[in-house]
Amino acid sequence: MKIFYAVQATGNGHISRAIQLLPYLQRYGQVDVMLSGANATLEAPLPIRYRSKGLSLFYSTCGGLDYKKMFRENSLFRATREARQLPVENYDVIINDFDFITAKACAIKGVPSIQFGHQASFMSAHTPRPTSKSLMGELILKRYAPATHYIGLHFQPYDSFIYPPVIKDIFQQADSSNQGHITVYLSAYQRHCIEHHLQALPDVHFHWFLHGTQRPERVGNISFFPIDNELFNQSLLHCEGIITGGGFETPAEALYLGKRLMSIPIRGQYEQRCNAAALQQMGVTVLEDADTDHFASDIRQWLQRSKPAIVQPANDVRSTLEQVLAMVERPASSLIA
Repeated sequence: MKIFYAVQATGNGHISRAIQLLPYLQRYGQVDVMLSGANATLEAPLPIRYRSKGLSLFYSTCGGLDYKKMFRENSLFRATREARQLPVENYDVIINDFDFITAKACAIKGVPSIQFGHQASFMSAHTPRPTSKSLMGELILKRYAPATHYIGLHFQPYDSFIYPPVIKDIFQQADSSNQGHITVYLSAYQRHCIEHHLQALPDVHFHWFLHGTQRPERVGNISFFPIDNELFNQSLLHCEGIITGGGFETPAEALYLGKRLMSIPIRGQYEQRCNAAALQQMGVTVLEDADTDHFASDIRQWLQRSKPAIVQPANDVRSTLEQVLAMVERPASSLIA
């Protein structure tokens, strides 16, 4: 079986999930990866056959989207041209983790595909949304990478086709502990935005994974780390809690490990606002911004609060992939959100 696996490379979560899924997929046949996007910092040890800048999100310095850079760097014309050239018709199975170019190629050539990942869960009206919905945000979630079949991943089984998060083997196999530090990963914030807020809590030791950091370095109560998968996994395994964005993979891993979790969704990114709404329903602390005068006191109150009693199951990857690949023999989904 020839499997085409498209992986969105805006941010690191999709790549992290692909690394975990790849050995399981390879049991079914040859896997060729399409990596699409220009805003990931995580190394991708994947069999990358196709590569594109795709259509990517870019972040401002302090917690929001950089719309000017997104307009400058993204080209719908280029993406459509690449879609026409992408040989999806040469594969038995197309698995798409929210890539526009692959979805467009399948639509142009009439090739069925399976959208498998977190964004697929938003095809259900039962998946949590913020109080104020965004029409544009909803259109992007549902129409950016359309497929003929959908298998979603989310914190809870909000619908029949939604499964638990894919959790890395290291978190399922290793023993976690509480060594007292707080892990920080906020990809949309640069150092000057929030460093002084963390310094205002000298009795709290932070592990801050920060873009641009070349090597581990401790300054006062903050240990700075480069974006490194192994270092991050160890920090998360042994932290007291984590402060991160409104993505999916990292919060899911923190919940699985029973860690304290504070989520700060990136401003303007609707999917993260949806994730934040789901986390709030589960009792997780959610803030609108980190660059505020009261951020340090927000952290203090969060640490003093009892942890919500959440049991986050891990995905049974073998079983879920059996469901994914079984869809190849089924007629196209009539699912309408």
